Amino acid sequence: MSADMREDERPDFTDDDMEMEATRAPLLDHLIELRSRLIWSIAALAVATILCFFLARPLYNILLEPLVRVAEVERGETRFELIYTAPLEVFFVELKLSLFAGVFLAFPIMGWQIYSFVAPGLYRREKGTVLPFLVAAPVLFTLGALFVYFVMLPLISNFALSFEQEAAQGRAAITPQIKVSEYLSLVMALMLAFGLSFQLPVVLSLMGRAGIIGADTLRSGRKYAIVAILVSAAFFTPPDLISQVMLAVPVYGLYEISIWCVTMMEKKAAEDEAIDTGDG
Repeated sequence: MSADMREDERPDFTDDDMEMEATRAPLLDHLIELRSRLIWSIAALAVATILCFFLARPLYNILLEPLVRVAEVERGETRFELIYTAPLEVFFVELKLSLFAGVFLAFPIMGWQIYSFVAPGLYRREKGTVLPFLVAAPVLFTLGALFVYFVMLPLISNFALSFEQEAAQGRAAITPQIKVSEYLSLVMALMLAFGLSFQLPVVLSLMGRAGIIGADTLRSGRKYAIVAILVSAAFFTPPDLISQVMLAVPVYGLYEISIWCVTMMEKKAAEDEAIDTGDG
């Protein structure tokens, strides 16, 4: 076989293919890099958690503010109290809150470590696609947590305290005695539920970008999406109708936004394909 024929049979690498070849590494190198990324992520989480531990009491008081405002301002109580029934309950609550807040604080570093590890395996165009989603995910999670704080907690607090009853002739008093740990568990469960639910546009847009799902499929599946959203809302929220409706409504709105995002990406992909075909 001549040298010319061997040259003709060589694969025609594009710039992206050459870039990918340049970033190839043996399995051991990948494992070493993975260990390094994990160490940096864990170190960032540990530092953030320690910092948040010293601010745990102020952070907890901030989370308490919607409940206290409803009790003292709207219901006219001069003093509202929470209780704890175990010697170290408050300490473990502050520890749990520190870890929860530490994840928020350390996420930019952890997210960048994840992206830096997977980026060498992506083409240049794929890197430009993944990065906006990596930014959008914590933003949407934060929006979900803020929705809980400013909208959900006042509603739930008012609903919970509405069962209070003063003593009267032939009637016993019903006084709320909310535990410190139970209130934090409720807040964390709601913030996680709403934060994860607000990731719907990111998940569906990534699936649309990968060609797994299309805008037409999302439009035709609206009725199934409504059922799935209602079931998820009933599973993730406390067993009261207010919480379930307050989660289902914005999530369905995000589903509609996801349809719009996937439609825009499909139009952009069709335009790029038309340009490539024209250049060809």
